[in-house]
Amino acid sequence: MSTRQGRHFLQIPGPSPVPERVLRAMDMPVIDHRGPEFGKLGREVLEGCKTVFQTSGPVVVYPSSGTGAWESAIVNTLSPGDRVLMVETGHFATLWRQMAARWNIEVDFISGDWRHGVDPAVIEAKLSEDRGHAIKAVMVVHNETSTGVTSRIAEVRKAIDRASHPALLLVDTISSLGSAEYRHEEWGVDVTVSCSQKGLMLPPGLGFTAMSEKALAASKTNRMPRSYWDWQEMLKPNANGYFPYTPATNLLYGLREAIAMLLEEGLDNVFARHKRLGAATRAAVEAWGLEILCANPEEYSPVLTAVLMPTGHDADALRKVVLENYDMSLGAGLSKLTGKVFRIGHLGETNELTLMGALSGVEMGLADAGVPHRAGGVLAAMASLRGAKPAKATLEVAAE
Repeated sequence: MSTRQGRHFLQIPGPSPVPERVLRAMDMPVIDHRGPEFGKLGREVLEGCKTVFQTSGPVVVYPSSGTGAWESAIVNTLSPGDRVLMVETGHFATLWRQMAARWNIEVDFISGDWRHGVDPAVIEAKLSEDRGHAIKAVMVVHNETSTGVTSRIAEVRKAIDRASHPALLLVDTISSLGSAEYRHEEWGVDVTVSCSQKGLMLPPGLGFTAMSEKALAASKTNRMPRSYWDWQEMLKPNANGYFPYTPATNLLYGLREAIAMLLEEGLDNVFARHKRLGAATRAAVEAWGLEILCANPEEYSPVLTAVLMPTGHDADALRKVVLENYDMSLGAGLSKLTGKVFRIGHLGETNELTLMGALSGVEMGLADAGVPHRAGGVLAAMASLRGAKPAKATLEVAAE
């Protein structure tokens, strides 16, 4: 076996690479989670989470994955037999729908092509038709990790308001929080769920739920059974920085450091950096002559780019070549996109030079795997980052 030099390039859309600062911050002894030192840590972390979610309301942190946060949103706001409105934007919207169905929620699932985000006009029309207000919530995935499509949450909120409908707005920001612009309170979101291993640059293990006053009120009257996920049980000790059960202490140390990193850069600067890197990635894809899965430029994700393979070529075969030749992991196509797309993550602790390394690995991998493409994608990305127009790519189709 050959020994690899340098670091593995983890270019999947999460888990994202964990910064050295965060790793060092987690390298701490476990402390008494009932003692004063922990209370101080808990208060700092919970307050910092409000800033990242951009809310003045509470944020609950669970020792869980994002899937746990999904469940907390459902069981704290809805009752068995309730009806909700969802849109088929991709693999993860489909999974959230399946979870809701397991809790005996009736889901009105609007079909989609996995290339577009939520259409606010369709939401408005559906809610306007619901004159009896049977629909209790609209559930939306902000950034669909399987497709690289971002839905316009602020416009969805406006659509709900135009319909004068009381439905709650529940949003999944699992792959967008800390990377794409998101404003829980300003955009009128009732429940926002997220997790630690994407834009927050931590290992997996923390799930987050931010809630509005309206959502909190719903949690006091809904009829869904719950115990571990009960917001009220979390919020009581959270007021003093504590948790009702054993927390993931060392992940919370890392979370405190990750929040500090985001705020030192400035959230607006973080969002601008991700947009800049996303634009450079798309410039490379277009120069290669390949197709971006997201069909609407207004919905391009700053977190990842999903790339369609030419007919007759398998995305997983390309990913295997890239991994074996250049020690880089690219995201796989999920569910109905298996073998049809590969996904390039450009989130978290990523900058211009790490992105250029990743795109170089993709371009070399395309040639090695015999995938038809034009040379010059890396140069186009460089030009995009410099703010210049890319030079015309030269045609270089790989041999079949």
